[in-house]
Amino acid sequence: MKVVLASKNQHKLVEMRDILAAQGVEVVLESEVGADVEVEETGTTFEENSLLKARAVMECTGLPSIADDSGLVVDALNGAPGVYSARYGGEGLDDVGRYRLLLENMRGQLDRTCRFVSVITLCMPNGDVITARGECRGTLAYAPQGENGFGYDPVFFVPEKKKTFAQLTGEEKNAISHRGNALKEFQIKLERYLNGSNK
Repeated sequence: MKVVLASKNQHKLVEMRDILAAQGVEVVLESEVGADVEVEETGTTFEENSLLKARAVMECTGLPSIADDSGLVVDALNGAPGVYSARYGGEGLDDVGRYRLLLENMRGQLDRTCRFVSVITLCMPNGDVITARGECRGTLAYAPQGENGFGYDPVFFVPEKKKTFAQLTGEEKNAISHRGNALKEFQIKLERYLNGSNK
């Protein structure tokens, strides 16, 4: 089955392709099917934003469309940056600028617990929707470490691995990450759906 990824993010594409390929799901970018959809993320939850994106791309392409909305939830900041993770600090900041701002906002803070959240939504042309949520708990590092990954990966420390996401290989990260966990749940729900069982 071919599904269109409601994102231009190459990192998300690679992660989704790697995990869903075993299920016979071919994930392609919007540009590969001649679409270029801009979706304003007006939702206040990861679930709302994920559905907005998947539905918009499905309506534009007429093909099954999958979206991920994810972010970093920091307990000491009352859940910020949360659904605003990609826009934290304003449009002018890149990934490095965003995590530097986050570290600055956490200066002197002893409670550094946080979690990555990912919500995956698949919208089918017949109106059916499959949603899965995954989380990965960790702590906010005091300084960036590692070269792999993207976004907040260099400052997201996984105590069990004694490494940040950016220090893990792609395979190691996929095995424990929020997106990896959401995709595992998604695979189960998709298989049930394709076999005619309950979503």
